[in-house]
Amino acid sequence: MEKKQLEHYKQLLLKHRQQILNVGLLNKSDDLLISEEDLSDETDLASSLIQQQLNCTIRDREYSKLRRIDSALDKINEGSYGHCEECEEEIGLKRLENQPWAELCIQHAEEREREESQIYRQA
Repeated sequence: MEKKQLEHYKQLLLKHRQQILNVGLLNKSDDLLISEEDLSDETDLASSLIQQQLNCTIRDREYSKLRRIDSALDKINEGSYGHCEECEEEIGLKRLENQPWAELCIQHAEEREREESQIYRQA
C-alpha cells in the first residue's frame, strides 16, 4: 500500500477513534444505576434492566471497535496494515474505506460470521 493511502487510512482511523472518545459513552456509568423509584414498580425495573443491558452491549461494541482501531494503527506503524489476518492477502480498498479497522478480507469475515452464527444457534 502506498504511503499516501496509509496516511489516509491513519487519519480515518484517528477520526473514528476520536468520535468514540468524544461521545463519552466509555466513561459514563450513571446509566448503569437503577433509581430507587424504579425499584417500586416491576415494569419500571424491567425497563431499567433492559436499558442497562442495551447500554452495556453498546459500550462493549465501542470498546471492541476502539481496540481494533488501535490495533490497525499499530499495524500501520509496523507496515502490516491492510492484510487479512487469515490469508495475508490484501483487504479490499472498499472494505477498508467502510471499515478501516477491518482485520479480515471479506471472504474470511463472512466465513467467521457463518461459524459464529452456527455456534450461536447450537447454544
